[in-house]
Amino acid sequence: MTLTNEQSAAGKALLPQLPKVDLHVHLDGSVKPDTLKELAREQAQPLPIGSDAELIDHMRVGEQCESLKEYLSKFSFVLPYLQTGAALERVAFEVVEQAAMNNVKYLEVRFAPQLHREKGLSAHEVIHHVIVGLKRGEQAFGTAARAIIICLRSHSYEWNKEVIDEAALFYKKGVVAVDLAGDEASFPAKLFRQLFESAQRLGLPVTIHAGEAAGAENVREAITALGAVRIGHGVRMLEDPAVVALVKERQIPLEMCPLSNIQTKAVSDWDAYPLRRYMELGIVVTVNTDNMTVSDTTLLKEYELLMEHCGVTLNEIVMIIMNGVKAAFAEEAEKLALIARFESEFAALGIQI
Repeated sequence: MTLTNEQSAAGKALLPQLPKVDLHVHLDGSVKPDTLKELAREQAQPLPIGSDAELIDHMRVGEQCESLKEYLSKFSFVLPYLQTGAALERVAFEVVEQAAMNNVKYLEVRFAPQLHREKGLSAHEVIHHVIVGLKRGEQAFGTAARAIIICLRSHSYEWNKEVIDEAALFYKKGVVAVDLAGDEASFPAKLFRQLFESAQRLGLPVTIHAGEAAGAENVREAITALGAVRIGHGVRMLEDPAVVALVKERQIPLEMCPLSNIQTKAVSDWDAYPLRRYMELGIVVTVNTDNMTVSDTTLLKEYELLMEHCGVTLNEIVMIIMNGVKAAFAEEAEKLALIARFESEFAALGIQI
């Protein structure tokens, strides 16, 4: 679909006012640079940089990002400073603050507890501190904020089982789901059947990073064997029409992160980005930031890029947002209230659902 300049400009003008939902944002990929400087001073761990420009280079990918490996290197720079309860509470609070500045009304923030234990915190304590920060942010900014707990593909079964067990203790107390992330190409989804059988036995909702750095088969496995009811990214599903049919039949929402997918080379360029095709096929698409700092993005920026490169209209953006509200891992009463709130705010902007 090709939009006229007038249609595109009119749609973009309304974007900042739209209520928004972000279902896929990583805590350690969304740390503000100034905050990292302050944490380094407080913790007496000097940053290995000589200037603010160099700090940005270490925390954010540029336009010439070459690979997922280069993208992920930005996380290892930040993680040493996210090893205390105070640091975790602060960055969690500030993720909610950043989202609220973009009129995000509901947020699901994901993190891997085992990455934050270098100074002695337990997995339980890590989850506790992040939830405290999210709740403080929710109270301060009015943005509902929940946590998704990540198991990592490169970690042992024992480490990941501990994560699942701890997530279950916090379920419906700030935690809404569990996830699997990391090196998808080296550690395919089928290796984690036993782990996610335990998650399902504990009643934990499951979302899985799949079809990003490896093929469509991982999406199938995530759904049929790991119990995924949402898929993170899923940009490579078109490689197998049967997987596309499965996702459509079960109405599995995709947590798409357009700019990140371009930067990591999960998709070669905007012309190849499958969001428009997925929408035409009846796939439930949501749009998210992934990593606000690493990708230098906001939901507003993501929407603008989709309008510019994929011909997405304002009404389609609204549909994508409502997909996100309905796909949220919120409890049913909260979700119904969110749907009503979003419909009311859209109506106030003259947009009918």
